[in-house]
Amino acid sequence: MSCVLFTEHATRDGQIIGEIRLNAEKSLNALTLEMIDLIQPKLDAWRDDSNVVAVLLDSAGDKAFCAGGDIVNLYKSMVANDTDFPEQFFTREYRLDYALHTYPKPIICWGSGIVMGGGMGLMNGCSHRVVTETSHLAMPEVTIGLYPDVGGSWFLNRMPGGTGLFLGLTGNPINAADALYLGLADRALKSDMREGMLQRLQSEHWGDDAGGVVSRVLRELEDESRATFDEMAAPIRAHEALIREVTDHDSVEEMVEALQAVESEDKWVKRAQKAITHGSPLSLKMIHEQLRRCRHMSLREVFQNELVLSVQCCRHREFQEGVRALLIDKDGKPQWTFPAVDEVETEFLNGLFESPWEAHPLADL
Repeated sequence: MSCVLFTEHATRDGQIIGEIRLNAEKSLNALTLEMIDLIQPKLDAWRDDSNVVAVLLDSAGDKAFCAGGDIVNLYKSMVANDTDFPEQFFTREYRLDYALHTYPKPIICWGSGIVMGGGMGLMNGCSHRVVTETSHLAMPEVTIGLYPDVGGSWFLNRMPGGTGLFLGLTGNPINAADALYLGLADRALKSDMREGMLQRLQSEHWGDDAGGVVSRVLRELEDESRATFDEMAAPIRAHEALIREVTDHDSVEEMVEALQAVESEDKWVKRAQKAITHGSPLSLKMIHEQLRRCRHMSLREVFQNELVLSVQCCRHREFQEGVRALLIDKDGKPQWTFPAVDEVETEFLNGLFESPWEAHPLADL
């Protein structure tokens, strides 16, 4: 069976809602190059089909919308010194993400269960992002020697009060309540509402304002779901003052020191402290620098900038070593290139941001 399923659902007034379902439940719907190459042409075809009024992007199973990118095949390519696969993978992934961000028709993302890495890229490109009580969002790339890509340089920079930088540095998880607070989601619905949502959309009269139809249906369903989320804790919002305090420094070294100095038995704080202590020191510097560089860039420029950094990360040992320790050998003992943040060489760091091409693969975005 295909790793992506496409269905065209007829509406009451003779229109079509296109459904894209990630169908790799065993791998938590991790995004592969094959999936990307199936989704892109279908999106293009539906964009140009006047009968298609909206798109639903969801996934098989209840555990995960999409738990990340194809890290295993990226690792294999790095071990084999294959520079072509990472370049092809990231180029086509970011092209797809950009297509979602700029799509002229409403796209509803059903972000239930785990949404990490590449899944965050897909979800954040959609016009109507739905979370549920089981949603678990995160960008934990600091643990594998990478940085929050797939547009993370765009959406992390748009979060309130230093939260984007903090979450990039720590990879702390985000639930539905916090996703709404951070602007990472638009609506919170109960996880058993997916089929009912589709049926309501099919029963609508679409007219000329497809986005308005989707917004109204989701608003009504959210009202019906309110009791589920009214009592949900929002730890990121609750720690807003701490996040501001930690990130209100001029260097990563000072931020790390400030977070490590916090004395707390709070599990959320301790998780963040563990991440910056055991994560890649190079990643910590890279994340801070990437967000600084991209702060005032356009979305197009952000993806072009990320492609340079992602491809460069695949040409150096840090990312490969992080994946090995966490996902391949699973020994949890990465030998990072630089043992501490203050030992990261500025020249090495700056080299990661230098384009390896004369003609950029995403110049035509």
